Amino acid sequence: MDGNGATIRRAGREDLEAIVALYADDEASARPGDVGSVADEGYARALEALATDPDNGVYVAELDGDVIGTFQLTFIRQLSYRGCLVAQVESVHVHSRARAQGVGTAMLEWAIGEARRRGCLRIQLTSNVRRERAHRFYERLGFSATHRGMKLYLSSNRGHSQSAGS
Repeated sequence: MDGNGATIRRAGREDLEAIVALYADDEASARPGDVGSVADEGYARALEALATDPDNGVYVAELDGDVIGTFQLTFIRQLSYRGCLVAQVESVHVHSRARAQGVGTAMLEWAIGEARRRGCLRIQLTSNVRRERAHRFYERLGFSATHRGMKLYLSSNRGHSQSAGS
């Protein structure tokens, strides 16, 4: 799909460096040490696992051969609402040089379209409370703050999953 000239597609291994750079470019949500390096094996392992999961994927917005945005889209089957399907959007990032140019809109409209195509009851996301500009953006797309999100970090090493032997 094209949106403001950007193509939205599923991310591949060749996109990993650009995706990690997008995470690091977002000063509002990244704290020192949170992003790490593309050399961290956790990124490659996660992308490999996501590549084979039909209900979970990382996508990129590409313009003229450059990755300028990314997001993750996950489909969750719930028992509530008669076994509905819910789409969850995570890790929405647009490169600082490409913000306010329609890239984020193109990515979210693509995700909303995919959620509709799959028959989801709703599409949801969370956003860091400090990202007021992002909140206004999501509201313009029709999202509303109907719930209060909470998180409990289970590891001080938030960027890496623990193996059973750790």
